[in-house]
Amino acid sequence: MEETQNIDVTKNPEGEDAIESTKQKQPEEVEHHCDEQQKQSQCEEDELRKLLLSDIGELPLSPPSAIQVNFVSYFITGFTKPGHDQYIYRHANGLCVIGLAPTHIAFKDQGGITNIDFNVGKSDRSVLKVSGKRKKNAMRSESNTALCKVSTANDSYIVRCCVKGSLLEVNERLIKQPQLLNSSADREGYIAIIMPRPADWTKNKESLITLEEYKEKKQDILLEPCLL
Repeated sequence: MEETQNIDVTKNPEGEDAIESTKQKQPEEVEHHCDEQQKQSQCEEDELRKLLLSDIGELPLSPPSAIQVNFVSYFITGFTKPGHDQYIYRHANGLCVIGLAPTHIAFKDQGGITNIDFNVGKSDRSVLKVSGKRKKNAMRSESNTALCKVSTANDSYIVRCCVKGSLLEVNERLIKQPQLLNSSADREGYIAIIMPRPADWTKNKESLITLEEYKEKKQDILLEPCLL
């Protein structure tokens, strides 16, 4: 049997060379395949690192606020009267937070706002109690419906809904702490929450301006030290 194998190999020297060549190529192909896998793995790690770790040079000087992350900011200026500037922060679920913009005329009075009264129009907005998914007892409001009256040492100003919708709540905390309007009108000092219907919001949005447009329009006022 051994003699037969030797004779076959001797008769086919090319076959022996082919076998040896194949044996040499196999480790090389395996090594090449491993290199490709390592390169691909390294590229994936680099891409993941770019997603998770931002370039320091691209980071903002300060992190975005909760309002910037969760809401789209709109404004209305000179609403019904000059200087009556208000903000409308709209959440992705459609809810609109209503409050006084930094350039509202009330903030120019010495001492700022000292009192807020939700008893305007024909009802006291502060006793409004909404319940259930259907928002039972929610008050239907027009864009010019009065929300409250804010007072300073010298004057008083009517604050309006700005958007047509269902008035879900007012910030009762302001009754005992009106100073929140002076210190954090865009956060704890918000005035009300309104839910407009999609069709009503589309119409109301036409009369509003974006944050960028507001800054450009009120640039001179916003540069005052008290509003920085």
